[in-house]
Amino acid sequence: MRIYNTLTRKKEEFVPVKAGKVGMYACGPTVYNYFHIGNARPFIIFDTLRRYLEYRGYEVTYVQNFTDIDDKMINRANEEGITVAELADRFIKEYYADADALGVSRPTHSPRATEHIGDIVAMIARLVENGHAYESGGDVYYSVSSFAGYGKLSGQPLQNLESGARVERGEHKRAPLDFALWKAKKPGEPAWDSPWGPGRPGWHIECSAMSTKLLGETFDIHGGGQDLIFPHHENEIAQSEGAFGKPFVNYWMHNGYINIDDQKMSKSLGNFFTVRDIAKEYDLKAVRLFMLSAHYRSPVNFSRELIEQAKHALIRLQNARAHLMDAAQNGEDRAPGDAEREFIESLGEYRRSFIEAIDDDFNTADALGAVFELVRAANTFVTHTAAREAARAALDMLTELCGVLGVDTVREEDASAEALELLEQRQEARGARDWARADEIRDRLRDLGYVVEDTPTGPKLKKA
Repeated sequence: MRIYNTLTRKKEEFVPVKAGKVGMYACGPTVYNYFHIGNARPFIIFDTLRRYLEYRGYEVTYVQNFTDIDDKMINRANEEGITVAELADRFIKEYYADADALGVSRPTHSPRATEHIGDIVAMIARLVENGHAYESGGDVYYSVSSFAGYGKLSGQPLQNLESGARVERGEHKRAPLDFALWKAKKPGEPAWDSPWGPGRPGWHIECSAMSTKLLGETFDIHGGGQDLIFPHHENEIAQSEGAFGKPFVNYWMHNGYINIDDQKMSKSLGNFFTVRDIAKEYDLKAVRLFMLSAHYRSPVNFSRELIEQAKHALIRLQNARAHLMDAAQNGEDRAPGDAEREFIESLGEYRRSFIEAIDDDFNTADALGAVFELVRAANTFVTHTAAREAARAALDMLTELCGVLGVDTVREEDASAEALELLEQRQEARGARDWARADEIRDRLRDLGYVVEDTPTGPKLKKA
């Protein structure tokens, strides 16, 4: 597998720190509101990367954090007359509701910044001791000039970065580019004890502290949106390497921006959409498919026309699955003929094309192309006269590849796996002329909300 590394600006062969294991971190949401469609892209991309690595046999430890303390959260909590913790609890719950609907599986660890204050304070103290940070007026700042590698991720020399930096009112830093690691307590803000007085962590330090705590001082992959390259990820490198004196992350992956109808998403333009807004009109399974239909590093344009195309692509996958399931249950119960055996053997080519695409810098667009080639071939070859084994083989391959992408092809009206298993048991009971058992299973299916229709091509389930 080759990955484009933002740090080196080239594709590199992926070699994990520990053979067979992958440590991976992706920046999560600041939980003061519902997350927007731009946030959804990295959540989907890095969830899919994790799925693929596991599919290829790696043991993946995947960390995605929650930022549950920052200025936006404090301001909103104060406006609503609640604590920051209560606000965080509410929107973490809402995050999971939307992420679940997008098919985003739960990370191995989902740490909150406020749960790691001790780790954050310890890391800041280490940076002060190493000469990379200093206290000023109760705040603690990172001294950018102390870190020789600053700018290596964004590819900008220090003098260029300094030209656009400034000292904001109320800040006590020595140089415009220095950034806060610890902020002294202000009225109306939550605070924690530290060697520099009560306060709260800055934004950048939380990711350094939590990622190294959970994944080690050097780990494999760090992901996020392109907008995080500078300053957030640049600052993470400075903090982590300044603290531990070793490389922080081996592979940096960044997804491209999302535009709305060819314009940058902005509240002022009225084209700012949360995932919750979009779910009112579209199945979020189609949104996931849309996100994977372009290369992750490319910018994507989110428009009604394109999401409609993704919706119809999803329906095509769902219909293919339903067709293959029907053929697998009701096709001819016989050994495959020569043409069918050849078809079954050819299915491996779609898996190979799929893997080849994703191994080339995680090209999910071409991987989806392989899936739709499989659908085209299966729709043509598998008919009601096909041997069940051929239909099952095609169904298994479609399920396997869509599962890697996290694309759910089960329609709401499709029977559950439990119901299908019961239907198979009913057929076996009827074949054994065990009518009592068959009737018992029929009643269980009715309890699950299905009725059995015995048709000339075999039994079928319908919603009651």
